[in-house]
Amino acid sequence: MNRILIIDHDPAFSEAITDCLKDEGFAVISMQDGVDGLQQVLGSEAGYDMILLDTLLPDMNGFEVLEQIRSRLDTPVILLADPSQKTLEAIGLELGADDFLLKPCNPRELLARIRAILRRTKIYIRNQAMPALRRIVVGDIELDAATRVVRRDGERLRLTSTEFDFLEMLMRSAGHIVSREHLALSILGHELGAYDRSVDMHVCRLRKKLGHQYNGIERIKTIRGAGFIYTMPVPFVASDGLGSEKINA
Repeated sequence: MNRILIIDHDPAFSEAITDCLKDEGFAVISMQDGVDGLQQVLGSEAGYDMILLDTLLPDMNGFEVLEQIRSRLDTPVILLADPSQKTLEAIGLELGADDFLLKPCNPRELLARIRAILRRTKIYIRNQAMPALRRIVVGDIELDAATRVVRRDGERLRLTSTEFDFLEMLMRSAGHIVSREHLALSILGHELGAYDRSVDMHVCRLRKKLGHQYNGIERIKTIRGAGFIYTMPVPFVASDGLGSEKINA
């Protein structure tokens, strides 16, 4: 059973979301302020599979709570914001949120986004088939899909679950364009709106963590009107766990 923590100042909203999630088989705990919520997150031995975090908390704002969580944990976080905070979506994603949703939100839409994130991280629905490529190495970046670990020149990088999935999709498609629409549907679990910059913001964070260039070549190129392409220097190594294959660009 997946464990979800709700940190939200509105008891009526929390109760409605809790009832919806419990009906779907989730174990849910609800807190109403940031300090208690942080203590619950950081002090829980069992840990949580997902955190729903209100941006307007009575004692400390949700962005501060998110920073504290990200300094310790990679647990997926969905920010729940007041409509007046729509312009703060970029800040939330920059601080490491996996998704950003305006309140009041439809419980079914929130449930769909939760499932999309947990499905990607193989917590909620575990894929029974062996991944097509377990280990991918492009230039100095090594991605292990089984352990969800990314290394650059042997040094482990800290990525959020969403950043990992963006990188995995781009690296699996190295040398080929991946559209924004495909990234949004496959990873974020929803279609892009007219002014939705969520995909671009996640890619921007990924570039910063990877380093914009490798051997003077831009790692992730933006193809105007089409999407993104992860450049493929040689060697490119893909492994299914049974062996490795080198593919020249």
